[in-house]
Amino acid sequence: MATIQERLLDELAGDKAYGVLLMLQMDGVPETLQLVVATTELDEKAGGLRDKSRYLIRAIGVQEHRISVGMFGSLDFTNDHPLLDQYNTTPVGLFFRGTPDDTNALMVDILQAYATTFGPWRQIPQYLNVNKPLLSLLGSGGDLLGEMPKTLSEQLVKVLEQHELEHKIVEGESPDKLDEHNRSQMMKALIIDDSYIVALDFNVEVLGKV
Repeated sequence: MATIQERLLDELAGDKAYGVLLMLQMDGVPETLQLVVATTELDEKAGGLRDKSRYLIRAIGVQEHRISVGMFGSLDFTNDHPLLDQYNTTPVGLFFRGTPDDTNALMVDILQAYATTFGPWRQIPQYLNVNKPLLSLLGSGGDLLGEMPKTLSEQLVKVLEQHELEHKIVEGESPDKLDEHNRSQMMKALIIDDSYIVALDFNVEVLGKV
């Protein structure tokens, strides 16, 4: 038997299916958000959208969010997303030493590696050393490049090696996967088009058929 979350996703899966985020509000519990989502279907005969169901999504243990109300085309709950790297992977400090033959080319390669890792979800200079302009930093002969998720450091190490620069990685503490009650502490993401919520967990309830 399908879970309520699976029912919600199924109702949004069709070619003519659309969702509408009707409301977003803080819950009485700290770090908790409530979303009211309507599922609809394009009714070509009526020339509009036909309401199907309404759901309450509760985000528990919210870490960050960027979300707006209105119509959307896709919704997904995921444990694997670039937004989660900050929370679910080991943080590292990445240092480099040496002077590149072409500082501008190195900077371009770093920007490309950043975009490859995070897509549109994270923006430079997040995770990078901002004590100096990036071009000056890369031409300084050596410094802290940034404090970042391990996923980004792995991409940037490849870039540093391509430009024949030395590097050193200092790993921080790995995130706790379970709490004392064996409950998962790994963060999850709710992605609604280009909006998102990062939280510890999500609970979905049916508000009723429309």
